[in-house]
Amino acid sequence: MNSFTYWNPTKIVFGVNAAKQTGSEIKAFGGTKALVFYGKGSAIENGALGTVINSISAEGIQYTCVGGVQPNPLAEFAQQVVDENKNRGFDFVIGVGGASVLDTAKAVAHGLATPDVPVWDYFSGEKALRASLPVGAVITIAAAGSETSNSAVLTNKSTGIKRGLRSQLNRPAFAILDPVFTYTLSPRQTACGVTDILMHTLDRYFAPDTDNEITDEIAEALMRAVIENGRIVQEKPHDYKARSELMWAGSLSHNGLTGLGQTEDFAVHQLSHALSARYDTPHGESLSALWRSWAEYVFDKNPLRFAQFARKVWGITTPDDETAARAGIESTVDYFRYLGMPTTITEAVGELTDEDFDILTNLCTYHGTRTIGSFKILNADAIRAIYRAAATLQGVGVRIPTP
Repeated sequence: MNSFTYWNPTKIVFGVNAAKQTGSEIKAFGGTKALVFYGKGSAIENGALGTVINSISAEGIQYTCVGGVQPNPLAEFAQQVVDENKNRGFDFVIGVGGASVLDTAKAVAHGLATPDVPVWDYFSGEKALRASLPVGAVITIAAAGSETSNSAVLTNKSTGIKRGLRSQLNRPAFAILDPVFTYTLSPRQTACGVTDILMHTLDRYFAPDTDNEITDEIAEALMRAVIENGRIVQEKPHDYKARSELMWAGSLSHNGLTGLGQTEDFAVHQLSHALSARYDTPHGESLSALWRSWAEYVFDKNPLRFAQFARKVWGITTPDDETAARAGIESTVDYFRYLGMPTTITEAVGELTDEDFDILTNLCTYHGTRTIGSFKILNADAIRAIYRAAATLQGVGVRIPTP
């Protein structure tokens, strides 16, 4: 097990009607004037926004609501909000929704703390993030786990680049999780969320240093629970227990525990960021479209890790390691199909050309300035090969030659 420092100060308030505590939590963390973000209407329809506003008002806290946050949230939107509100005395930011809303809230909190620095400068790495306003999260979808993570992701529309920012200043002060708010999600939204939870865990699980029994057991148990409860909510959208398990799994999948003591990979996320930035693909769909081609490409690096995944998560019992490993890949892809998720790029965005693959590779490598991954380090040739294979890859037996 590698040395590590683990610090996650986010306070969790979980359960039915938990959002009624939003105002008291803001006050407990010193907030007096809040900027409240939501998306395109679901937070209104499921009652989350109204509950939050009533709670804030009851505590005598001033607030302003900002709606219209879109999936794959934009740096330009966050910057506009900062510019319009930098002199209005806000001392707290609230996100009511999913990761897109919360990542926008985090970015605006950074911008309001230091309004003379463009928000994108933090995400591009041009400036170091040194200050932020406190953020609260009221989550309405079990998915990315941004409510407990140290990360945020924005897309720069003018350049087509999607980048993540990691900082302890991204950790929300508190997160409110009411599974009832997820009842109104469409099957597609639920499936995207389930996929994202699995991928946040898989991108930590497939690490180059895998001698960490405790962390493995946490990750494997979480994935088994997500797979089972993801099935249940497809048939019973209002099953409170299943929705609860998924919501808590989403928070745990991205708070650092499922990869503690080992090196994270996150290659599939990096590959998917370029895809979703260029084609505005839902995050979960861009992940499911790429996972198989990544798995096939890196398989030879450590087939035993794939075999362990197959046996511990999918219950594969065959004694032959390679057969078990490939069955685990197949089971994962079959599960994505069961959820209605795309398993190729073609299914996700349509037919692509060689020029499209070159553009995606350029975006993913930050114009040729980086490699990605740690389980197996991927250069531009490898990344291009994975994108191309993800457009057409079918059977588990298909092998992708290493450049």
